[in-house]
Amino acid sequence: MSVLVNKDSRIIVQGFTGSEGTFHAGQMIDYGSPVVGGVTPGKGGQQHLDRPVFNTVSEAVSQTQADVSIIFVPPAFAADAILEAADAGIRVIVCITEGIPVADMVKVKASLDGRDDCRLIGPNCPGVMTAGEAKVGIMPGFIFNPGRIGIISKSGTLTYEAVDQVTKAGLGQSTAIGIGGDPIIGTTTLDAVQLLMADDGTDGIIMIGEIGGDLEIKAARWIEAHGTKPVVGFIAGVTAPKGRTMGHAGAIVSGEEESAEAKKKVLRACGVHVVDSPADIGSKMAEVLGVSA
Repeated sequence: MSVLVNKDSRIIVQGFTGSEGTFHAGQMIDYGSPVVGGVTPGKGGQQHLDRPVFNTVSEAVSQTQADVSIIFVPPAFAADAILEAADAGIRVIVCITEGIPVADMVKVKASLDGRDDCRLIGPNCPGVMTAGEAKVGIMPGFIFNPGRIGIISKSGTLTYEAVDQVTKAGLGQSTAIGIGGDPIIGTTTLDAVQLLMADDGTDGIIMIGEIGGDLEIKAARWIEAHGTKPVVGFIAGVTAPKGRTMGHAGAIVSGEEESAEAKKKVLRACGVHVVDSPADIGSKMAEVLGVSA
């Protein structure tokens, strides 16, 4: 089992023929992901990476029955690309683009809120990966091994670290979701936790957060009330000074519960197994599941 993407997904790439789209689409295809085509306005009718190119997402959906899109479109045009995908009937939209203007994302958020026919992952994220089935993003496929641990993270690099540790612990991954580190994103930490809690193929969840905002706090309080699987948590940014953005645009401490230590305290109180170092993520998950790492 998995969430969001799998071997039966039909994936298109927006920004298909650009340098980033070409490179990462090639990596996705090499992994075995079911990429059925791509979109680059003005280049419809061509072939690229042995896949058809379309002028619009609507044309791509009509011709390929695509239900997942990954976006490698420059920041100035990425918000429009998201809305185009949603309007065309794409079920899962993964936006890798970093630096989309906040005002643009406010409009996207308002347009997508309340819709249950599509889900946005990102922007500014590494994508979604279901081990052994579908790589939709920029995560390195070789570190994944099919298994039963779900991973949620704001940080691409820490996602890869957690995946590698879980693989080395002999557990493997169900689906890894990089939610993105921007102030305004689609799928939240809580949304991702709920998806993995409901997945029959996931036995445990790793939740990686950082300073700023309250996404991890909301997720932890839901886990305390409704969680049915063990959750291992890590919060990055323990030494970050208050009021300074650290790495991600959304990683800035502005309230009492937004520091790393404050978040860790709440997570522990809610039953999350918090580790103080990312080096302990894999061994802690093995420990709480009673598996020898």
